[in-house]
Amino acid sequence: MSSEQVEYLEVSPKTIPLTLLLEADPSELSIRSYSTGAWGFVAQQDDQIIGACIAKTIRDGCAEIFNISVHPSTQGKGVGTKLLTFVLHELEQKGIQRVELGTGAFGYQLTYYHRLGFRVGEVIQNHFLENYSEPIFENGIQHKDMLRLYLDLKSLAIHSQVDAG
Repeated sequence: MSSEQVEYLEVSPKTIPLTLLLEADPSELSIRSYSTGAWGFVAQQDDQIIGACIAKTIRDGCAEIFNISVHPSTQGKGVGTKLLTFVLHELEQKGIQRVELGTGAFGYQLTYYHRLGFRVGEVIQNHFLENYSEPIFENGIQHKDMLRLYLDLKSLAIHSQVDAG
C-alpha cells in the first residue's frame, strides 16, 4: 500500500470489480442478483478500489449487507473496519435503522462483525450446502450453516467512529 490516504465513497455497484466481490462470495450469479438496485460503497487508494461493500434494502427500515471484501494485499490494515463503519453511517443517513447480513458459522469474520456490535439472530442450517454448487472451505473446514447477524443502528454510537478520510 502506498502512503496516499484511503477514501471511502458511495458508488454504483456496477463500478466495483467482480474479482474483488468474488473474494467474499464465490458465486458470480449470486453477486449479480443482489447487485441490482443496491448501494455500492468502496475504499479507494491511488484511484484503485481496494475494498467494496454492497448493501440493499430488504424491508422498510432494514438493509442487508450482501458482500464486503477487501483486496488480499490490504487485509489486516483496518480498511475493512473503516469501510464497514462508513457503510453503517451512510445507511443510517438513508433512514436505515437495522442492518442484517449472513456469514459462515466460523472464521475471522465473526470477530470482525462482533467488534462492530453485530449480534447473532438465527442459524440457517445447511445454507452453504444447499445454495452453492461448489463446497466452500475456510482453514480446511467446510462451511455448512449460515449465521444471520443483525445490528440496530439506533443503539450504536457509530457517529464518533466514522473516519471518512
